[in-house]
Amino acid sequence: MKRRDFINKTAATASVFSIVPSHVLGLGRTAPNDKIQLGFIGVGKQGRGLMTNFVNYENASVLAVSDVDVNKMSFFNETYQKAMGKKNKSSQNLDQITAYRELLERKDIDAVVIASPDHWHAQMAVDAAKAGKDIYCEKPLSSSVAEGRAMVDSARKYERVFQTGSMQRSWDRFRQGVNLIRNGYIGEIKEIKVAIGSPYKACDLPSQPIPENIDWNAWIGPAPYRGYHFDLACPLEDKRWGMWRDYTPFGGGMITDWGAHMFDIVQWALDMDDSGPLYFNPPAGVASEGLTYTYENGITVTHTKWGRGNNEIQFIGTEGRLEISRGYLKTFPNAALAKTPLKETDTNRVYNSPNHHEDWLDAIKNRTRTICDVEVGHRTATVCNLANIAYALQRPLEWNPQSEEFINDPGANLLLDRAYRAPWDYRDF
Repeated sequence: MKRRDFINKTAATASVFSIVPSHVLGLGRTAPNDKIQLGFIGVGKQGRGLMTNFVNYENASVLAVSDVDVNKMSFFNETYQKAMGKKNKSSQNLDQITAYRELLERKDIDAVVIASPDHWHAQMAVDAAKAGKDIYCEKPLSSSVAEGRAMVDSARKYERVFQTGSMQRSWDRFRQGVNLIRNGYIGEIKEIKVAIGSPYKACDLPSQPIPENIDWNAWIGPAPYRGYHFDLACPLEDKRWGMWRDYTPFGGGMITDWGAHMFDIVQWALDMDDSGPLYFNPPAGVASEGLTYTYENGITVTHTKWGRGNNEIQFIGTEGRLEISRGYLKTFPNAALAKTPLKETDTNRVYNSPNHHEDWLDAIKNRTRTICDVEVGHRTATVCNLANIAYALQRPLEWNPQSEEFINDPGANLLLDRAYRAPWDYRDF
């Protein structure tokens, strides 16, 4: 939507007018060409890392943070002050708010960055859309297919600019690899192998005393309640990533954590951002790899360690192979192909986003779609979540990407959503 059309449309009624960000309409503390004012929800390691990127841009500023851990909010503020000092920029102490909905009520905040544990993504993103905030939400976008579709629908209903944090789409190496594949440089793709870690597992950690600095009930939020353990919410002095990623219902294992990166590149390369696979076939019995999924065009993707380790992809075509990870891009048998510029006649090129964070900020200003729009993030998360379901059920599943349900399998369809504790309800938008 063009910016002028957007302003005219949203100014038409008071109900819609109330949710338009201040930087778009020139209300409150900001004018149309001034900075996009950000709030951060979830300020652990990933949130702090994102903040150190966003402070690089003159058209954005950070106003407030929200987290259930007061120590992490304080440390985030300290990290922010240091980052601004290194850039010789003036700054003020960030407002620290324990209840994220209070942050969303702020009229001076235009957009939010959500870097909470995965089980919170859907509720927070839907609430942010309702509040009229543009959204950057970390990957994997959702913990269930139903959550992801609600995130898409709410973003569209309230006309929000949404960026999913699958930032590999904005990296030169992955863009080059995808462009080579889409333009037939290794021929017709026949098979793909993706090396990532294991599916989720049940949480069997013992309960421990709850630290005074954290509101544990709020950390659990919409998920079924269980006792605190420091592996789930690592304290500041523990330098690890939170291990909630491994355990359902808080995370989806490496299938969602790294699948949201590597399965995402497969979706992108095959031009499947509005669709997905049709068949999921797990290995027999309890397994941590070996699942295959197949697209309508017959291309089969196998979840398996095929090379030097995890987090790498091998594309096998009729005229060669392309192998890619964050550390390399290799092509066989023509090694020089990896660095070969595209021909002028290569028209099947992907959108060029030189920077994932800047792409979002530019899209907010121009009211356009981002490179990893909410629908893109939802479709990739769907692949991840369906793979976990297939591993859990240990039987083949047939999927309809249009209706987003399993075919003739009511039992499997029950796993497309997850129970929420009251009063949380991501469907309320």
